[in-house]
Amino acid sequence: MKTIGLTLNGAPRSLHVRPGESLLETLRTRCDVTSTKDGCQPQGQCGCCLALVDGNPKVACVFKTEKCEGKEVLTLEGVDPAERDLFARAFVAAAGLQCGFCIPGIVLRGKHLLDKNPTPTRDEIAKAIDGHLCRCTGYVRIIDAIELVARAKQGEALPEPAEDGGVGASLQRYQGYDLTLGDRAYVDDMVVPEMLHGAVTLAAHARAKVVSIDTSAAEAMPGVHAVVTAADVPGERWYGLIYKDWPGFVAEGETTRCVGDFIAAVAADDEHIARAAAAKVKVKYEVYAPVVDPEEALKPDAPQVNPTGPNQMSRTYFARGDVDAALERSAHVVTATFQTQRIEHLFLEPESALAVPRPDGRLHLYSQGQGVFDDRRQVAAFLGVAEERVFTELVPNGGAFGGKEDMSIQPHAALLATVTGRPVRVTLDREESIRIHPKRHPIKMTYTVACDDEGRLTALRAYMVGDTGAYASVGGKVLERAAGHACGPYRVANVEVEAIAARTNNPPCGAMRGFGANQANFAVEGCLDMLAEKVGLDGWTMRWRNAVAVGDMFTTGQVLEKSVGVKKTLEAVKDAYFEALNAGLPIGIACGMKNSGIGNGAQEWGKCRLVVEGDGTVSLYNGFTEMGQGLLTILTQCAVEVTGLPAKVFRPKVDATFALQCGQTTGSRATMLGGRAVIAAAEKLKADLDGGRTLGDLVGHVYAGDVLIDDTTSPGADVPHPKTHTAFGYATQVCILDQQGKLKRFIAAHDVGKAINPDLCRGQIEGSVHMGLGFALTEDLPCKDGMPVTFKLREIGVLRARDMPEVEVMLIEEHEPEGPFGAKGVGEIGLVPTAGAVAGALYMHDKTRRFRLPMKDSPAAQAISVGRIRDKDVDRWH
Repeated sequence: MKTIGLTLNGAPRSLHVRPGESLLETLRTRCDVTSTKDGCQPQGQCGCCLALVDGNPKVACVFKTEKCEGKEVLTLEGVDPAERDLFARAFVAAAGLQCGFCIPGIVLRGKHLLDKNPTPTRDEIAKAIDGHLCRCTGYVRIIDAIELVARAKQGEALPEPAEDGGVGASLQRYQGYDLTLGDRAYVDDMVVPEMLHGAVTLAAHARAKVVSIDTSAAEAMPGVHAVVTAADVPGERWYGLIYKDWPGFVAEGETTRCVGDFIAAVAADDEHIARAAAAKVKVKYEVYAPVVDPEEALKPDAPQVNPTGPNQMSRTYFARGDVDAALERSAHVVTATFQTQRIEHLFLEPESALAVPRPDGRLHLYSQGQGVFDDRRQVAAFLGVAEERVFTELVPNGGAFGGKEDMSIQPHAALLATVTGRPVRVTLDREESIRIHPKRHPIKMTYTVACDDEGRLTALRAYMVGDTGAYASVGGKVLERAAGHACGPYRVANVEVEAIAARTNNPPCGAMRGFGANQANFAVEGCLDMLAEKVGLDGWTMRWRNAVAVGDMFTTGQVLEKSVGVKKTLEAVKDAYFEALNAGLPIGIACGMKNSGIGNGAQEWGKCRLVVEGDGTVSLYNGFTEMGQGLLTILTQCAVEVTGLPAKVFRPKVDATFALQCGQTTGSRATMLGGRAVIAAAEKLKADLDGGRTLGDLVGHVYAGDVLIDDTTSPGADVPHPKTHTAFGYATQVCILDQQGKLKRFIAAHDVGKAINPDLCRGQIEGSVHMGLGFALTEDLPCKDGMPVTFKLREIGVLRARDMPEVEVMLIEEHEPEGPFGAKGVGEIGLVPTAGAVAGALYMHDKTRRFRLPMKDSPAAQAISVGRIRDKDVDRWH
């Protein structure tokens, strides 16, 4: 250890650090500074760990503490309280944060910028925050917030955040102030007495027999308290959301299925020791050639990837009408094969779990998962105990987008805590995170689509194969959803769709924002553009002519009976579309639809409990996860609207106090189901208040709201009137390029049913467009022999602030009778049409049809600062 003297936030400190220790590690583990977050250590590419050293911004994960000798280090905790308050109020007023994980670093960068340049332009702000990655917001409102601070420092009044308001008000984000300043803890910020730190050993090969596991060297290290493997699991070693096909550890004698497989886990005095010990676990392998091509995996002689089932994991099939006859009599027919890519969620907060043994013998599991009751079920089975012996509590996470539905390290933290009898926190680093959690599916889609001589669609046939990787996750449901959305929001009388999910030794694929609908949409929009050219129609007219309306049929055969707003979204963008078209600008247009609710025959619950507390507050319990989308704020507004009580009365919570199993926060359903449950509970509280009783009179009362949706039908069900989904959101998006083919302007008109919180709603769509542009142009996670070829954030290709075009969001409200106050979910629809709109604009620019994502060869992608993967030796699925 070495002693370093520095000044931290104005106070002199003498610190004992390891040689080569990063400033981030020193700040977090030795100084209790938590505003600096670890999003990518040691890459220095996310900006979450920013600190000022002698006034200069430094990413602390790559800056060595030894270099701070005699220097002044400033973190957000040390900024003047008045300035902290100014930034917090500005970010909350601008709705400039969602999950909040990246925001403290951006705030400190904003302070540094304004100290040097008090009146920056928006372009200068975007350039200044180029070192910072935000996966949620699309940067629009972050720039707005920094602009507000700059104006306030010049004497302008700062808009006051809305501290109260029901449905239709832009109520400030719950805990927004604390999130902005880094004061609200994420799991990895939590420290409890006697806590140990965990680390894991992962498989070195995607497909290899584990001949032996030797943990003796790891166990012998000073400071190590436990090393566990498959042999130490007391309960069910295999878990999964739908199928139990995913082992918590691969045992000796078994074959690994992907490079995210767990071999061992370690608990030690600190994370440094734990990771060093995990690296000392010796594994002897017998290496086999991995199965990496999904079409090869489907062949009869292919090795079986997972012992629990065949390589064809699922098949979905829809057919109606006579496709062959319709094709024969159609005026125009196009056939093309489209290919989408594997994409990393790249939520800013890596996976983390904290398990704490309770005095009563229960285990308290702090989880960032998207379904903490599913976490409890699976962890309890893993430990071999009743579910009641595990108390789960949600710590709202730093982004998820579907990537935190499956188990990651919750069971390993729980097992280590059980074995040691002490609290254990396990946090993945960025490489481990990328190797372990499921990705967006690469899907190959061959489409044949036809129309009459006026451009009206007559038939569609699609065949899809998706690479679902080593484990089921929800991959079968993703391909089911892709098949169900094969026609997009268009009226087609004759349809045949087949979609197959194939197991491979690639990283698992599961839920990611859009859930198969955006892959299918890229294909159908490309076909519409080709047909429009044959007919001689512009893109807007082609879509208007074919857009569904009430009474038309969805791909699955469901008749759309209500709240179909796609034509209203087309009307909203019409003027802008033709203005750009007439000006000669390259322009593309695409429409999209996305289900709200899982549907397809699933029983879906929304559950809420309102508990009147002795301090005059009302605890608002629900079963869904807050992950940046603003759910806890939305549910509060639903309660405010019904009861008339002020927003500050309500305290949202998600834990196992009540049995509120609702499943995963997925399928754009949390607002719809959770909101309805809150309304049901709040109406009961309102009745007591209307009866003359006060909150003081009602202390201890529990008001229950339980909503069940069980009227949807499974795909292909033999019923006269199928209803595969409860509700749908609709959108039209327009992409405008400049004359060089670069992104210039993007317009997104969305039917949201009812905007319960307009600012949060717009923010969700802006962030979705940002993700959709990455999907279209730059994001990719190619693999070689089942191993991702890069873990670097810039190479993975998520856009930075300077890469974003101007984004305009239009909210269309087409009342949804099955939603709370008419609302629909908007979490996913925002990126469903994006790639199709971009592809159409690029074709207008250079007359090149593009059928593969990302479109890295395009001038739009070439102008973007990220997404350049250096290793060309990758497995490509052709």
